[in-house]
Amino acid sequence: MSFLKRLWRDKKLGAIGGLIFLLFLFCGVFADFLAPFGENETDLSVRLLAPGWDYLLGTDHLGRDVLSRVLIGAQLSMVVGFLAAGLATVISIIIGVVSGYFGGRIDMLIQRFVDAWMTFPDLVLLIVVVSIVGPGMPQIIIILGCLYGIAGSRIVRGSVITVKESMYTHAAQSMGASTMRILVRHIVPNVMPVVIVLFTTRVGATILAEAGLSFLGLGVPPPAPTWGSMLSGTGRTYMYMGPWLALAPGLCLTIVVYAINVYGDALRDLLDPRMRGVR
Repeated sequence: MSFLKRLWRDKKLGAIGGLIFLLFLFCGVFADFLAPFGENETDLSVRLLAPGWDYLLGTDHLGRDVLSRVLIGAQLSMVVGFLAAGLATVISIIIGVVSGYFGGRIDMLIQRFVDAWMTFPDLVLLIVVVSIVGPGMPQIIIILGCLYGIAGSRIVRGSVITVKESMYTHAAQSMGASTMRILVRHIVPNVMPVVIVLFTTRVGATILAEAGLSFLGLGVPPPAPTWGSMLSGTGRTYMYMGPWLALAPGLCLTIVVYAINVYGDALRDLLDPRMRGVR
């Protein structure tokens, strides 16, 4: 049975989350074509217009189309989420493989550093670093990648230790295979299911973290519309006059992050051999 059939049969909620995830990707990739207006195209004659046929999600206090800004915000969230999650996954693989395979004093030193890193609250650490280096998309991607990459290395390390003690790894060592060959041919391929799940969950986490920073004014600087900045600026100021200004980006952020998380949970249950057969 194919993976998609098993996903739909055993994890319908995860499959629906995957479809929403694909819809989010589609809107992010083709946002420039799907947006009916420019994200900063103003028309004061239609300011604070309620949702209707002409403006499906209404307009803000400057007459800008909320739907267009939400779509461009999805594009920015997709770029930040995927690049930051990809960087975090690479960092987790490097630290987790080195720490889990070599063990001993190297493992102890790395894990004490990871423990110290994880004691800092994520949001406080993000605010401090962004305040020092300044807001901007490259800075946000690097900071989020390092933050979640170091913390996620603990998960990869646990899988590497399990694979290292398997029979095929011992057989490769007894046959004189080099360390690099064992890592590339045996260790990394067998921890990829965990890495895939880690990547999907990190996408949702980085999108949520970027929205939090943008809400505080430390994310991607204006005039670029992000979901967090839309909630913080016009959404908070005019939410009583135009509740759709806060509802549109807030619901998009909630639905996308929830869909990514349930899809990641479904992938974990299907790709982890220990979870197969569990309903």
